[in-house]
Order: sequence, then structure tokens, then C-alpha cells
Amino acid sequence: MKQVAQNYKSGELVVLDAPAPTCRPGGVLVRTMYSLISTGTELMKVSEARLSLIGKARARPDQVKKVLDSVAQQGPLAAYQKAMSKLDSYTPLGYSLCGVVVEVGEGVLDLSVGDIVAAAGNEFALHSELNWVPVNLCVRVPDGVPPEQAAFSTVGAIAMQGVRRAEPQLGEVACVIGLGLIGQLVVRLLVAAGVKVVGLDTVAARCRMAEKAGALACASPTAEGVRLVEEVARDNSQGLGCDHVFLAAGGPSNEPVEVAVRLARDRGRVIDIGKTRLDLPWNDYYEKELDVRFSRSYGPGRYDDRYELEGIDYPGGYVRWTERRNLASFLDLVAGGQLDLSALVSSVHDVDEATQVYARLGDGTLEGIGHLLHYPEGDRAAAVDARPSPSALPRATHTVAARRRATGDRLRVGFIGAGSYATSMLLPHLAAQEGVELASVATTRSLSAINAQRKFGFERVSTRADDVLSDPAVDAVFVVTRHHSHAEFVCRALETGKAVFVEKPLALDATQLQRVVDTVERTGNDRLMVGFNRRFAPLVAELTGHLRGSRGPLSMRYLVNAGGMDPKNWYLDPAEGSRFVGEGGHFVDTLSAVVGQDPVAVHSSVHGDDVHSLLVYPDGSTGSIAYVTTGSPRFPKETLDVSGAGANARLDNFRKLSVWGTGRETTRRAWTADKGQRREIAAFVDAVTGGGDMPISIESLLATTRATLAIGGGTSGEVLSP
Repeated sequence: MKQVAQNYKSGELVVLDAPAPTCRPGGVLVRTMYSLISTGTELMKVSEARLSLIGKARARPDQVKKVLDSVAQQGPLAAYQKAMSKLDSYTPLGYSLCGVVVEVGEGVLDLSVGDIVAAAGNEFALHSELNWVPVNLCVRVPDGVPPEQAAFSTVGAIAMQGVRRAEPQLGEVACVIGLGLIGQLVVRLLVAAGVKVVGLDTVAARCRMAEKAGALACASPTAEGVRLVEEVARDNSQGLGCDHVFLAAGGPSNEPVEVAVRLARDRGRVIDIGKTRLDLPWNDYYEKELDVRFSRSYGPGRYDDRYELEGIDYPGGYVRWTERRNLASFLDLVAGGQLDLSALVSSVHDVDEATQVYARLGDGTLEGIGHLLHYPEGDRAAAVDARPSPSALPRATHTVAARRRATGDRLRVGFIGAGSYATSMLLPHLAAQEGVELASVATTRSLSAINAQRKFGFERVSTRADDVLSDPAVDAVFVVTRHHSHAEFVCRALETGKAVFVEKPLALDATQLQRVVDTVERTGNDRLMVGFNRRFAPLVAELTGHLRGSRGPLSMRYLVNAGGMDPKNWYLDPAEGSRFVGEGGHFVDTLSAVVGQDPVAVHSSVHGDDVHSLLVYPDGSTGSIAYVTTGSPRFPKETLDVSGAGANARLDNFRKLSVWGTGRETTRRAWTADKGQRREIAAFVDAVTGGGDMPISIESLLATTRATLAIGGGTSGEVLSP
């Protein structure tokens, strides 16, 4: 299928041939008819992508801070490689469309195949022939609404939420500063609500367009223009001024904020809808006691994964206007004739022309505010009231002439998942291995697979894990998906006779772990590796070398400065297990590698996301893990101290190892934090191709997982037996 995407590093904008998404539970698969180009948000993103690295840093200081924190914890090289990998990837464009439903996911009850729908979301309603859209970001289009106008629904919901935030009343006066697409829609909504409207914009044609839509007067934000608008507002408000001022302009100028205070009446409201500079003139805003309000996107529910992804609605008695209800309300106004959007459609172009359209918008040769991309296949599907069965949909597998390698005794690898960790920490090392052939990659999002293919040369890309699991030519499967799916994919891959590398955790609970055990026993396939990479780190190997042959138990203390996490991060989703269950296996396995044994008992105390545990080993050695989330993000993430057998050692974040023995202190330093991924991958490839023992025994993998689950559950004194 065709999809518009941009490389944020180079600024390249292309129409890709991408694999079609699959229809997942909780949403519908939509074949796009028209998608709307945002001349505000999207063009700003496109412009940022064409800046130099310094320019990008200035435009996104929030991302710069994240990189600096990463440098402090991981070292400059690792932080740079991770940042460049993320930048040098195709990202999607688009967030507002109209299309026809061609498949309905499990749990969706109010939409059917053949329905014409409007869809929203910058991760779902993309400039793409097919899109999977969660049910709460998708509404049926009423009869009589042209699909070209329905494609404006997302932007209409943004404008509607801004108007709702102002709480306007009949007969009041409002000024809209910035008469681009959002501003034009705000004008129309206010007029429909019985509000008298004035406006300001630097483009005369936009002012005339707003006046034709019902605005009393619009002018350029010059001294004379502001004076004219101010006079009209006062004449229509008994001399009071504007009850509401909407900031729908963007850019670095502070002029909109300064003009707003002049036009607003005493105790009026200023509503920020666009991304404009907000250096409030304190005295002026204080003297008028202005109420400054922000409008967040499409409405309540936005940025809430439980609402948007899980489909959990807010009760109407508590939240009257959610983002889905705003979308439906906007379409109802269009259907009822209160809103006429025909004048906003400036041009329509086939999706094949997207690159040229964005170029013309960027250089100003394509004027207007509402530009649509057209998808002919969507039109045909709608015209015949398309009701294809899932089997009739285009296959999600996409084959291209990638960098092919010679076949023979080579190890053919398939990947399920290709997110940030896979593409920055696993695939670079795997692609560099002699004798490895990257056969296929499957990801939920189409562009993730395309990016992996582009960087590492996979022969095939897909959005269906089955295409990797059922391929008889694939020898080994890497599972690098979200935690809840690990055990499922591991079992299915083992059942096909393939070797499996799965990122931690192996399982989220005892039931999942037992299923893995049962599968290994039933199939006899124990060719399993879990991504416990730290035991392969060069400095950990050197540490264990110093302690090898020592007599007597060891005392080990592992401090993990895990740090805080965005509350919306999927890691904190209860369905993915606790934070410690998600990554704690790393630390348990490292201690087991140092002592050379698996733990037999644990004692654990859990307070929120913080975990303190003690592991006991057969020879009397002990290992404590302090997993702390409240420390400084600039402090190193991991510190390991080992004492015993007449020696002490300290490992500082995989960058420095100090050993004290009978002689003087020995210190080894590394320029960057090498956590062992390269050696881990090499060991797995050698074991699979050579037929030798797996790098970590199945018994140790299971023991580590049992210990991790016990610690994460706050268990005390449990004997860790099969």
C-alpha cells in the first residue's frame, strides 16, 4: 500500500510502498478515501526535519534534555547512536481522514464493514491507503456529508474543543487571531453558536474568507487593522470589548498575546489553541484579570491510552464532550447545514503527488488552507459498498529486492518486533555477523518494518507475526515485542522447531512460565535464549575472571538507579507486568553469572516501583538488589559491589571496573558502557549454527525468571524449585 512518510534526519519526504496493517481487537481497518494535510502542525514538522542538527536541537529542547540524561547514564557514544538511529527513520504524517471500513476488530460493536467513517490520531489516521484506527478515534459519517468535508473532522474537533473551553454564550463577542484552517473553523463554529466574531490575520484572502463565513470584520494585525477590529468589537458589546480571544496563530512572535490583552474586556478569556509564543505581559493581564485557558487537542480522552487504545469511554454524566463525541458533533453540524466546509477545500491531489504537494506548500506556490490527498482505491471500495472478507484484503507481507545474501549453511533469521532497542542494540550486531541472513521482519506498525529493512536489509517485511513464524526457511526467531506477548510467541516459535531469542522477560507470571516449560518438554526443543546481555559485558567477564576459583561465599550488592518514568509509558501498564518484572531479570542473571550458581531463595520488599531484595545461593553467597526509581537521572544507572575470598570489586555502570586483592588496586576503564549485546548475539549465533549448548542453560533461564517473578511479587523466603 502507499504511505506518505518523512525521514526526520535528512528531511526526505516520500510515498512508500509499505505493508498493510492488520486489523486488531478494539478497532477497525479503514481504506482511506481522503486525508487532510495540516498546513500548521504537519508543515511545522516537515520544516523541522529539514533543519540542521543544531536547528533541530533548538526546535526541540525537550528531546535535547533526554539525550543529555542518556549521555550521563550510558556514555556519549551509546547516547549518540541511539539518538541517530531514532532520527534516521521514516516517520508517518497525517492525522485526519475519511474512509470506508473494510474489517472490524474484535470487541467493536457500533461499526460495520462498509461504513463511511471519519478517523483521527497522528498514529492512526495517517496519509496511508489503509489504517487501523481504535474505535474511540473513529465515528460514522452521517448521510449527506461529502467525504471531502468529513476528512476535516479531526481539525474540526480541535476547533470545537477550543470553542468549548471558552464557554461562549449567545450574543457575546469573540476575536480569532490567526485565520488559518483552525481559525476558519473556529469562526464558523462561533457564528453557528450565535457569537459575534472579529478576526486578525496577515493574509488578506483569509480575512475575506472568514467574513464570508459570518465574521463581522477581519483585518491585518497592523496598528490600523487592530484599531478597526477593536472598534467593531466595542460597537457590538456595549463598549466592553471581546469576551473571548482565541489564539489560533503559530510562530515565534509574541504579538498575538500582546494584541489579545488589548482586545479582551475586563475579566475576559484568552484561549490558546495554536502553538504560539506565550510571554504574557504580566501587568496588563493582571490589571484586566484575564482568564488564560489552554485547549488540548480534540478533547477529553486525548493522550489517555485507556481511552484511545483500550476503548474505555468516559461516562457522559461526568465528561459530556470527549474527543469521539466532538468528532461526531462536528459531523452533525456539517450534516445539518450549520457548517459549510466547501470553501475550505483549496485543492485535491492523488496520494502519488504528495511529495510535490508538500514541496509547493513549503515554498508558497500552493496557496490555500485546506489541501486533501485522494486515494482512488478508497473511492471504488465506497462506491460498491465494499464488504470484503478479511482474506480478500491485501496481504500484509511486502517483498522487495533487498540486499540478498547467498543461501546454504547460513542462519536465516526472522524478527518479530523492531522497536528502538532492537534497531539500536541487537540488529546492528546481528547484521555484522558472518553467516547470518536477515530473512523477514514483522512489526505492528508498517513503517517500523520498512525502517528495519532499509537499515539492515531484511528480504521481506510484514505486519503479521505469522509470516515469520510459519516461514519454513527461517531458522531462528527473535522476539522483541512488548512483554505480555513474549511467552506466546516463544511457545509458537518453539513448536515450529526454530531456535528462539527473546528479550526479557521470558514470562510475566507463573502461568505463562509453565506454558513455556510445557512447550519445551512436549516438543523437545530447548533452543531458547533470553536477552540477559549483561553477563556477556567485557567488564563483567573480567570481574568473574578475578573471582574464579575463589573459596567461600560472596556478598554482592547491586544498586539500580532506575529513575522515574513517564506515567504514560507502556512499561507502567499493569498488563505488561511491574517495572521490576519487566527488567529485573537482567540484574538477577548478572548476580548468578558472577557467583556461578542460580538462586535458591529470595526475600523481597516492594514499595510502589521501588524493590529491595536479597537472593540466596547454594554455597551461602548472597546478592542484594536495590531497584530505586527516585534517584537523579544524571547518576549512573547500575553499580555492582562484590566482596569475598579476600577481594573486593566495584563495577561502575559497565564503564569502570576496580578490583582490590592482595596487591594494589587494578582498574579498567571503557570509553562507553558496553552491556554485552555484541558478545551475546555472537554467542547465540555460534550456538545455533554450530549445534552446541545454548549460551545460558534452560535451567538457569527458568531459575532467573522464577526469582524475578518472586521478587516482583514481594515474596519472602520462597525456595525457588521447579
